[in-house]
Amino acid sequence: MLLSSKGKHRRPSKAVRIATLAGVAGAAVAVPLMGATGASAASVATWDAVAQCESGGNWSINTGNGYYGGLQFSQSSWAAAGGTQFAARADLASKAQQITAAEKLLDLQGPGAWACAGAGGLTNDGVDPGVDTGSAPSADKAAQPERKAEQPTTRSEKRTAPKASKTVTTPTGDKVKKGDGEYKVKAGDTLSTIADAKKVKGGWQKLFKLNGDIVEDADLIFPGQQLHLK
Repeated sequence: MLLSSKGKHRRPSKAVRIATLAGVAGAAVAVPLMGATGASAASVATWDAVAQCESGGNWSINTGNGYYGGLQFSQSSWAAAGGTQFAARADLASKAQQITAAEKLLDLQGPGAWACAGAGGLTNDGVDPGVDTGSAPSADKAAQPERKAEQPTTRSEKRTAPKASKTVTTPTGDKVKKGDGEYKVKAGDTLSTIADAKKVKGGWQKLFKLNGDIVEDADLIFPGQQLHLK
């Protein structure tokens, strides 16, 4: 989209030359002149088409080439068009704010300020875009849905966590005590194999004694039971 020194945003009218020479402070001089004319306007659809050609429709673009935002303002043009009242650079402003500044630049320089004026069909068509600049760069973003405050939960609505089962079911369907030890019995385990694997002093007899409250028969332990090892 870049042009030579005579390209977009670089066809200074007298008002722009004054603003450029004066710097950002001079933009304050140029803005009243723009407000006094107010004759040029283009629709949002037109500006969208211009932005699509200028920047691919990326209103926050900053590639470091000296042009910023969806309509690729140079910094001097942005200041001359009063854009600095919204943000330091065009890419930091909202779409609505960029369009508002572009309307002023269109009034100052005409469609020739943009290399893509032809692609967007940009003319002084007198159509008020009707954009709302808001007060922040994100003003044109879709409004976020309002979140309703969470209502306090009544006693009857509170859910209590399910209590851990204190029993396990045997293959025959009987229920036996589960226990709360550090070793969980697996299928095929016996007190002897557990004692050997965990090197329990006193062997299976010690295990039987430690877990006498849940193991009624030393030959019968069940998967899911939790045995103490010491």
